[in-house]
Parts: sequence; C-alpha cells; structure tokens
Amino acid sequence: MDPLAQELERRRAAHLYRARRTVAGPQGPELQVNGRPMLAFCSNDYLGLAADPRLVQALQQGAARYGTGSGAAHLVTGHMQPHQALEEELAEFVGRPRALLFSTGYMANLGVISALLGPGDTIWEDRLNHASLIDGGLISRARFRRYPHGDAAGLERSLGVPDAAKRTLIASDGVFSMDGDLAPLPELARIARQRRAWLLLDDAHGLGVLGARGRGTEEHFGLDPGAAPILMGTLGKAFGTFGAFVAGDEDLIETLIQQARSYIYTTAPPPAVAEATRASLRIVREEPWRRERLRELVARFRRGAEQLGLPLTASRTPIQPLLAGSARRALRWSRRLEERGILVSAIRPPTVPEGGARLRITLSAAHSEAQVERLLAALESLWKQETGDAA
Repeated sequence: MDPLAQELERRRAAHLYRARRTVAGPQGPELQVNGRPMLAFCSNDYLGLAADPRLVQALQQGAARYGTGSGAAHLVTGHMQPHQALEEELAEFVGRPRALLFSTGYMANLGVISALLGPGDTIWEDRLNHASLIDGGLISRARFRRYPHGDAAGLERSLGVPDAAKRTLIASDGVFSMDGDLAPLPELARIARQRRAWLLLDDAHGLGVLGARGRGTEEHFGLDPGAAPILMGTLGKAFGTFGAFVAGDEDLIETLIQQARSYIYTTAPPPAVAEATRASLRIVREEPWRRERLRELVARFRRGAEQLGLPLTASRTPIQPLLAGSARRALRWSRRLEERGILVSAIRPPTVPEGGARLRITLSAAHSEAQVERLLAALESLWKQETGDAA
C-alpha cells in the first residue's frame, strides 16, 4: 500500500481522521451544514460579530474605496491607511505604545519567537500551549523547555539562575483553547520580571471576552496593561473578522518589522478587512452587554450541566470541554448530537493528549437561552444513553 494511503488508513482505524464540513450562509448559531440545518456550539465567534451588518457594511465600503487586495507586503506597497489606523486603535485598546498586524495568529507567534530568539537562547512553554507557540519555539532553534500545565511554581523552580548573555522567553496562552482555563498570569508576570525574561501572552481567546472592557486576561486579573510585555491577539474570534496583531513597546515592534519573517515575506491583509475590524473594535468597546450576556449563558449552561452530572472541566470561559476520554467515544457523542441537529466538534489527539478526547462546546453571545436549553436537553439524552450503554 502507498505510504500516504497507509497512514490515512491508520488514522481512520484509530478514530483520528479529520473531515471537513461545508457551511452555506453566514456564521451564526444556526447554520446550513452539508445541506442540513444545524444548531452550532463549536464556533469561536464569541461575541456574535462574524455576520454583524455593521461589519459587513464596513467591509463593503472598504472594498469600494481600497479594492479587494493590498497587492504587496507591508514593507513594499501593501501597508495602507486602514492597516495603519487599525494598528493605532488596537495599541490604544490594549494599552501598548504600538501594535503590528499579521495575517494570522499562527504567523504572529512564529514571527515573534523566531525574531527574538536563536541558538543558545531558551524558551519556556506551558505544556498545553497552542500549536503555533510550540512550532514557533521549535523553529527558533532556541533551547525548547516545557513546564507542567498552569504550574508557575514548577516553572520558577526550573528556570535556574538567569544568564545575562542569553535571552529567555516565557510563552503561554491566556485562555487555553481546548480546556478553557486561564494561565496563572500574575505569577508568570512576576517570574518574568524577576528573572529578566520576556513574557509572551497569546490572548487569542481572551481579548474581547474577558474583563469589563474586553481587554482580555490582563484585565481579568486586574493587572496593568503591559504585565505581559509581548501580547498577541487574534481578530478572527471575538472580533469576528480575520488576522492577528502583536502589541508591545516601540523597540519590540520595530524589531519585528525588521526581523519577523512571517511579517516581512507575506502579502498584507486586504485593507477592507482592516476596515471591518475597526468597526468591530468599536462595537467591542461600546457594547459591553455582549460580554455580560456571554457570561450569563456560560453560567446557565454550567448549572444545567452540573445538574446532569456531566464531566465538564472547571472552565468559566465560553470554552466548555465535555470530557470523553477516548477518541472513539468523543466521535460517538458528536455523531449522536449531530443526529439531533446539534453540531459540536470532537477534539482528539494530537490536538489534546492521549486519553483527553472531548467535545469542545463553545458559547456565543448570539445564542439564545432556548438554544442553550436545547443543547442541555440533547446532552441529557446523550448522557442517559451513554450511561445505559455502559451499564
């Protein structure tokens, strides 16, 4: 058998094969998926902005004024007025001197880490960090070290005496995307300051969602902006558009402009998308009710799930993992929900550790209370069937 076909067959047999679905129409709680109406609880559109008419209008007006593409990299002719305006507004929003746009969060993390570190330097990462942070550490050629998930004390013990001649970077998610829990950011910030290390915070799932003003994990913990000197945020989740940014001081941003290969050697994002994101940023600032509603829906879901005895993690964020253990069981649960018209993705290794397969349930401010109750009713039926099967 061809080695590629053999590997694909192995994935199928291990219940690890991934398949795409085709969605018709705009994003939202109710989707047309492979031609079927589905109630979706697996999107990262936390504030329900991905199809907001105001963003659509800003995108259309931006395209009419600036065209559909930037035409070149930022350092050639691709850095356009909407990019510059968005960078300034993002920097002000997160309380940093400057921000720099990247095409994706993945490219941002690869660009930052490889620009700052090299052979002889060291990067420390939480064991459950996002793949982009892990890959950024690996391609930097720095010494790659990992500490137990959320264990700031373990990190502190392992760091040892800093070497002034070498660079050290600590990198962590703010909200862990598969578990929904938070990094111990106050402790990480203290350790980084004391050990003269950089701290990179990937707040992809925190910005827009956490904190009274949506400024993310720093605000949630009551920390001053800049507790993490290097902040990465994405725009395709709570902000409902596309792209990412890195925020920090003047020297950091200028260094990335000079040295971040994933910034230098790629076409700038469409300026119309930057205009849509500027509109989204205004909504995030001016409509705190979206965050309040999201918190209420999370609390409502957790109350119901706890009453049913469902094996949820301790997450208080919109990411609510339902632990299945095996990949086979996670797939079975996902398919049974899909039969009831509810879409929840089964997350399996290597995205999560072996034995940690789960349903990744995510809530949005666009969901209604009735839709959450429908999900709980389906989970109740699923759980009764599951426990009956086990008996």
